[in-house]
Amino acid sequence: MTKDEIEDSSAPLVEHLAELRNRLIWSAVAFIVAMVLCFVVADPILRFLLRPIEEAMRALGNPNPVMQYTAPQEYFFTLVRISMVGGLALSFPVIGYQLWRFIAPGLYRSEKAAFLPFLIASPVLFMIGATFSHYVVTPLAMNFFLGFADASSVLTGLIPALVGEVPADAISEAVTDTGSTSEGISIVFQGKVNETLDVSLKLIIAFGLCFQLPVLLTLMGKAGLISSKGLAGMRKYAVVMILIVAALVTPPDVMSQMILFFAVYPLYEVSIFLIRRIETKREAELRAQGLWEDEDDDTEEEKTA
Repeated sequence: MTKDEIEDSSAPLVEHLAELRNRLIWSAVAFIVAMVLCFVVADPILRFLLRPIEEAMRALGNPNPVMQYTAPQEYFFTLVRISMVGGLALSFPVIGYQLWRFIAPGLYRSEKAAFLPFLIASPVLFMIGATFSHYVVTPLAMNFFLGFADASSVLTGLIPALVGEVPADAISEAVTDTGSTSEGISIVFQGKVNETLDVSLKLIIAFGLCFQLPVLLTLMGKAGLISSKGLAGMRKYAVVMILIVAALVTPPDVMSQMILFFAVYPLYEVSIFLIRRIETKREAELRAQGLWEDEDDDTEEEKTA
């Protein structure tokens, strides 16, 4: 028996199912414990997630930003939601380990060596995407939308002065800090906690998942399902697909969609580079074993036949 053969396992189906049950139980326990721990500190986590909009409001001249909730149970379930997302992220190492321990006995040793780096890279890339979303994308989106509304309100108040209906001095005195005038309806932002959190979480999850693209494509390339040449020839279709995915997973605004596109498309090129390296390494190994056949040789044989 060679080292690359599947590990011996004579366990019947019932024992495999029992092992799967134990792995699922350990994963569920880890998730529940992590969720409870996150619920204890859910309020600081919520304030951390709302920091981009807080800073945007302060930058627009609001010294005391306020967020509201309009139902008695809304704040509690907002913290529960944060706890579930945080608990899943915190317990992922345990869940991933349990998954690995269940499938590892059925893999070749070479497959284990190939699969394990991707299992480690996946959460790392997710965290990079989530961090990029929280510190770059969300602040840009919040500043754009709140700044646009503020500028629009001020411009609306100045239009009568521009057309000469009202003296400019009167309009200047009438415009308040919120951008409204002394006449008409004051349009101000009164954000809800759950709705604002929903935007932040959607962006975090969207960018975290889209940053998995190199892992997915490289795994497919290592399995021989795709090639670097094929991916390179599909660039124009990849651009369209990434734009469609960006439109589906981000809030309905062009800015977030374009930021996601310009963040994800370079990962597509990185995937082509990684797959090309894998193909080069595989070709070198096959040439060393005398098993590699050049495409030119195959073409000449077909012409001769």
